[in-house]
Amino acid sequence: MPPTVLLSDKIESVCPETLKKAGIAVVEKSGLSPSDLEKEIGQYDGLVVRSATTVTRGVLEKGKAGALKIVGRAGAGLDNIDGVAAQELGIKVVNTPGLNANAVAELTVALAIVLARKLDLAFSSTKAGRWEKKNLVGTELSGKVIGLVGFGYVGRLVAKKAVGLDMTVWAYDPFLKPETLAQSQATAKTLDEIWTGADYVSLHLPKTPETVNLVNEAVIAKLKKGAILLNCARGGLVDEKALYQALKSGHLAGAALDVFATEPPADNPLLTLDNFVATPHVGASTLEAQLNVAEEVARLLVDFLKPGA
Repeated sequence: MPPTVLLSDKIESVCPETLKKAGIAVVEKSGLSPSDLEKEIGQYDGLVVRSATTVTRGVLEKGKAGALKIVGRAGAGLDNIDGVAAQELGIKVVNTPGLNANAVAELTVALAIVLARKLDLAFSSTKAGRWEKKNLVGTELSGKVIGLVGFGYVGRLVAKKAVGLDMTVWAYDPFLKPETLAQSQATAKTLDEIWTGADYVSLHLPKTPETVNLVNEAVIAKLKKGAILLNCARGGLVDEKALYQALKSGHLAGAALDVFATEPPADNPLLTLDNFVATPHVGASTLEAQLNVAEEVARLLVDFLKPGA
């Protein structure tokens, strides 16, 4: 019997095609709840998810009792997979870091430009028939300091693009290497230096118990008056209530989130503010990024399951 893989989220066709070419049977069932997935998972050798499926301990235990050997995440983040349970149960977890990094980096810079030039307000007012040129005076990114909290694949690409815009780049990462800094023309700074001195603060961190609400009320109070906060990393890194107060009071000039603690962010007061920009978790949503992660996660499962070996 060939190994069988369940694709529980919608994914580019290159993923199932690659698996099938390698002799792996594929079943595609998206939209399964954790309880539905628990009922299904025992019959599969592998599981491929994106961000919609939550792989709980219960799912992994049911999978281990059956045939499950590997879970592949088409993307970098692993916060929707119980990694501790997977390790305890001996189930391999793989992901595809870096392959959608450029898409996220481009969105980060785009949102910074939108806020600096008030483009969201310019778009909506002009389309509504208003000509509000005098009310839409913005600022330039050139000459500003951007502080990157986290300097992995995405952070380094943001740095490269920011340098191209004549920005000064500061970076904080506990695993920062001198050669990485040299290649990216960034300067190492402490978190406090970034909080208090950067004109733009951009988050590029995983969501862990240590980073949940990292940007809390106390940190937001430290941010430079008139600073702009960007988060295209993971929801839950920012205390959204504290951010709302800082934007409403004018302490921060603006903020942009592609990710929220609760998605979709129904009735979130941030959405009522003119100096707040939001996108619906589309950081990795480019044709190029989706093809890259879909192909790579399939390759990882093929290498692990080794059909016909």
